[in-house]
Amino acid sequence: MNKNAGALILGIFIFFGLSTLGYLLGLAAIEFKQYERSVVVKGLSEREFSADIVIWPIQYTVASNDIESIYDEMDRNTSKIQSFLVENGIKSDEVSFSSPSITDKSAQQYGNNANAEFRYTASQTVTVYSENITTVRNVMSRLSELGKQGIVFTGGNYQTKTDYNFLRLNEVKPEMIEEATRKAREVAEKFALDSQSKLGKIKRASQGQFSISDRDKNNPHIKKVRVVTTVEYYLSD
Repeated sequence: MNKNAGALILGIFIFFGLSTLGYLLGLAAIEFKQYERSVVVKGLSEREFSADIVIWPIQYTVASNDIESIYDEMDRNTSKIQSFLVENGIKSDEVSFSSPSITDKSAQQYGNNANAEFRYTASQTVTVYSENITTVRNVMSRLSELGKQGIVFTGGNYQTKTDYNFLRLNEVKPEMIEEATRKAREVAEKFALDSQSKLGKIKRASQGQFSISDRDKNNPHIKKVRVVTTVEYYLSD
């Protein structure tokens, strides 16, 4: 066999070898591309729960020109409020009292207090911390009964805002995550069916942050708990 014939045969083998390699690489690329097909879906779990704790600050004010009388009146008011709360079902150990805050207008270095009717003004806060949400809310609706006895209540500021807290998040987390993941898969299965594909394994997944909010402004004691789970699934033909 001469050199030309050998070179020709070698060239043919190289040609077929490269062609086969290119074909195999092409198939691998196609299969890899198909394997990388995926769909990203979200699943929502949203539920409502009653709050576990209520924190109710009751703030009142007193004004007088005599410092001793102002302390006496505050003692009387505090005693009235405590008795009222206990008589209406709130436990005595659920009630706490802040120290009185007294302002002497004549000692202030700013403002025009020369014509102030009362030299001293004082405020105190009685705070209810209770798990009995229903009882506390019932008492709230009757607070005007104390107002008729001459107690001047203050409200509308941050210090007197009633807070309702939901403390059982860790208890409800597993079930809500399971529900959100299940709903995400239902969406993915519907997408796969509509696109004439098959749903594969999970490629990646992430759990969103849990959020807790009031159901509405009139029912802050009912909490809405929400979580969104994002899942990416592989798709195949």
